[in-house]
Amino acid sequence: METTLIYSVPFGCSFAAIAALEWSGLPYRLARVEARDPASKRHPAFLAINPLSQTPALLTHTGAPLLESMAILLHLAARAPGSSLGFAQGTPEYDRLNSVLSFLHTTFHAAFMPAFQAARAVPEDARAGVWREMAVEKVNKSLAHLERLLAGRAWLVSDTAPTIADAYLAATARWAEPLQLASLADYPNTARVLAALELDPGIRFAHAIEDGVPAASRGGFLGHVALDQLAQNAG
Repeated sequence: METTLIYSVPFGCSFAAIAALEWSGLPYRLARVEARDPASKRHPAFLAINPLSQTPALLTHTGAPLLESMAILLHLAARAPGSSLGFAQGTPEYDRLNSVLSFLHTTFHAAFMPAFQAARAVPEDARAGVWREMAVEKVNKSLAHLERLLAGRAWLVSDTAPTIADAYLAATARWAEPLQLASLADYPNTARVLAALELDPGIRFAHAIEDGVPAASRGGFLGHVALDQLAQNAG
């Protein structure tokens, strides 16, 4: 059975898993959740797979659910050892990948959360300004660390091709400027890698999927599946 990824729009971090699936060459389907639609987020078939109502969520090729971006990305890399997604466990490259991906999944992703919280606050909530200040500080501190990680490197881990870490960077760093938390021009190494990623067919495919426009797959994409069909596919 093919893999099925449940992703959310707009601007979900599940973007990284879509790109990684394209790079992997594995057969897969996608199921779409509209983050701003309560009915979509609380769909019974989705909740049966992830009661937390969070994306990404993966139904593996065995039908078993797998949750959390980091676990999903590492799972895809392990299932596609012939791709450039990751490295063999126990190698120095794997250790760097695991370290960088952990930083992106925890510190960097979490840095944006106060800004999202501020955006949801009512206008009279005085805490919103404090939350935004926290986000500005945390996001810029994280971007400065990314600059150090990328100094003299083509990609976050590999010098030959992007890995799952770069896919997750593309999914999260794109929040900085729309939220007015940082200017990527101040971080030239990060901006350089993000610009290169935007030219990648897998990243462009992921954008098209999010935007709901025709998307030409170079991987194993088999089409979308409705949320109603998820329950019968779960093992």
